[in-house]
Amino acid sequence: MLRTCPRFLLLLVFGVMQLFAANAFAQGGKTVFGDVRVTSDNNTIVPQEVTIILRRPPDGEIGRQTVSSRGRYRFTNLIDGEYEIVVEVEDKEVGRVFPVFVRGLSSSPQGYQYDLEFRWKPGASGAPFGGVISAADVYDRPAATRSTFQKAEEAVAKKKLDQAIDLLKQVVATDNNDFQAWTALGSIYYAEQKFDDAEGAYLKAIEVHPTSPRAYINLGRMRSTQKKFEEAVEPLTKAVELQPTSGDANLLLGECYLQLKKGSKAIPYLNDAANNGRPEAHLRLGWLYNAAGMKDKAAIEYEEYLKKNPNYPEKNKLKEYIATNKKS
Repeated sequence: MLRTCPRFLLLLVFGVMQLFAANAFAQGGKTVFGDVRVTSDNNTIVPQEVTIILRRPPDGEIGRQTVSSRGRYRFTNLIDGEYEIVVEVEDKEVGRVFPVFVRGLSSSPQGYQYDLEFRWKPGASGAPFGGVISAADVYDRPAATRSTFQKAEEAVAKKKLDQAIDLLKQVVATDNNDFQAWTALGSIYYAEQKFDDAEGAYLKAIEVHPTSPRAYINLGRMRSTQKKFEEAVEPLTKAVELQPTSGDANLLLGECYLQLKKGSKAIPYLNDAANNGRPEAHLRLGWLYNAAGMKDKAAIEYEEYLKKNPNYPEKNKLKEYIATNKKS
């Protein structure tokens, strides 16, 4: 699964995954955990950290953890059910494991293990602070702030976020119309979970440049993370209007409608996401159709997903579902 990231393309490769049924802890909860390994070809520098997010349809996000490129994630006190693991690098989703089942008898005291392996490959550059730049997001920055903005980029790369914030504040103090700097400032605040500050920066970017899809997408993503799905619909709808072929915007908007129990509204956006580089949208459509009892349609979506991601770790389960439910 390929995703554009600043300075790199990330190919998500799920290694051999072992699934163990878990004992209930003394507290009554169960655990999903796994080792994360990021490797590269030809000694390419890999990202130092990735963010692992656990979600439970239709409840939304359960928790998130940032771990090192050779670390371990662990989510505890879970109830039986069906989950999904979302992987992000620099605030951009790069992969998703679905379904993750938490149920069954105990065979390991540790929990359900899902190991994630990434192969990091060199790729295209040009998107500051984790965003993918469209033509509408390009800003002709004046010479007075150009070097300061570049220093802010360098500070982010070195994880010196406080320094990056100060530099970006200098940029917007000199040039209030630099919507790209406002958007970047919002993304750093978001990474530090300063949500009010992040929202203010995103809204400022939209105010000074109301045709920038990236600011709307980032604002909608943040509100979704906070489970403010109603509030996320407006900026994401605007993002889709500005950039109809954005797989990110369509996927996020479709997901919002799923969380709001408006499946019929979710379907067209998930279809567009699936057709614009986000094959995991097929999984969400499959889940939606299965929940509605339309198992034949769910089977078609799962089949389409496997065509685009034949190395999916739970492919055998999907193949079994397809064989059982697809109409000939």
